Amino acid sequence: MAQERIDLTNQFLIAMPGMADDAFAGTVVYLCEHNEKGALGLVINKPISLTLGHLFAKVDLSLDREELAARPVFYGGPVQTERGFVLHEPLDEEGGHYNATLAVPGGLEMTTSRDVLEALSNGAGPKKLLITLGYSGWAAGQLEEELGRNGWLTVDATPEIIFDTPIEERYERALGLLGIDPRMLSQEAGHA
Repeated sequence: MAQERIDLTNQFLIAMPGMADDAFAGTVVYLCEHNEKGALGLVINKPISLTLGHLFAKVDLSLDREELAARPVFYGGPVQTERGFVLHEPLDEEGGHYNATLAVPGGLEMTTSRDVLEALSNGAGPKKLLITLGYSGWAAGQLEEELGRNGWLTVDATPEIIFDTPIEERYERALGLLGIDPRMLSQEAGHA
């Protein structure tokens, strides 16, 4: 029997306690794309030791905005960890467009081209953003299989959790969107 097609684009994937994969334990993933070919998302609550200031220096760009320079870069997932992904608020027509931007239907935008960094270096660019190294990817049917094994909870994403919530509170706040207290979650799957 064919599985009913689900589309989790613009949703959070929230790792269940006991997630066996260390790369995803305790994570919240923003899904940028989910279709019959698979899924692509960015982890939004795992900062790494690199700051945006250091990242910009590595790519020979200056970043004079102190509030941005001190922000952490995030671990976006285990795929292409040397590549940067910029998750940002949708830009209006005057905000410009970048060479490689994926507009998430009903949600944010994800840009992978250097021109967004250049815009930020020049004092322009998106005001609300999160930069990751790497992304999280699932082959066709893989995410659906993980959902079937109770590996993830899903809920409609809210930009406030990504951009305005302290990093250490993002997991609990995402669960809160479902009305769940993390202390109430069991690590064991239930079987009746």
